[in-house]
Amino acid sequence: MPSNPIHAEPVALVTGGARRIGAAIVRALHAEGMKVVVHYRASAAEARALEAELENTRAGSVVLASGDLCDAATPSALIQTATRHFGRLDLLVNNASSFYPTPLGKTSAAQFDDLIGTNLKAPYFLAQAAATALTNAQGAIINIADLYADRPMKSYPVYSTAKAALVSLTRSLARELAPAVRVNAIAPGVILWPEGDSNEHAQRRIIARTPLERMGTPAAIQSAVLFLARDAKFVTGQVLYIDGGRSIVA
Repeated sequence: MPSNPIHAEPVALVTGGARRIGAAIVRALHAEGMKVVVHYRASAAEARALEAELENTRAGSVVLASGDLCDAATPSALIQTATRHFGRLDLLVNNASSFYPTPLGKTSAAQFDDLIGTNLKAPYFLAQAAATALTNAQGAIINIADLYADRPMKSYPVYSTAKAALVSLTRSLARELAPAVRVNAIAPGVILWPEGDSNEHAQRRIIARTPLERMGTPAAIQSAVLFLARDAKFVTGQVLYIDGGRSIVA
């Protein structure tokens, strides 16, 4: 990761970083020596617990930032938080996501705006707001997409479309921000079941259709993030599938 003689430790901003895969990404980047801005919307208790955990390891290395990503002012405010507190920004991880079904004929305008807002609009305006800082740091953007960007999930047309657009945005931003900033995406398969999903029969069916015949783990996403942030210096505009092979089967 790039170094700066004034602010030696690189800085990452992770949206939706207080829990689940977001928290796993935050922990991996922090363990790698980065300072981290952890964005959250409603998960204040989880954010404070994560902050305490990581600050106990390295004081002054974590800043919390709350905000609704569908609010037009939030993206710029988050980038300003990172640069104001830490003086730089090396990595933007667009992880925050709304996810719920929107069957055709039953989708509200508010649901459409929320799903497009969190999964597409916010990553775009975060990238726009971060462009100068990331260019100065020769940094990177990692967008967390989804297997369903390429293989739409029934009853989730808006979510699937938003993630497909995020993949397209990844490639567009890779061109717009080159050569200074690398932009890539990660498309997870089954890593964690959605909260409240207790349908074991459906879960077994999904695993059976996965060539590796098992779920992934947050550690797989952590490794992918570190690879794209730290090691993939000649990679931009790409999507890394962490899905046990589901993207190659019918």
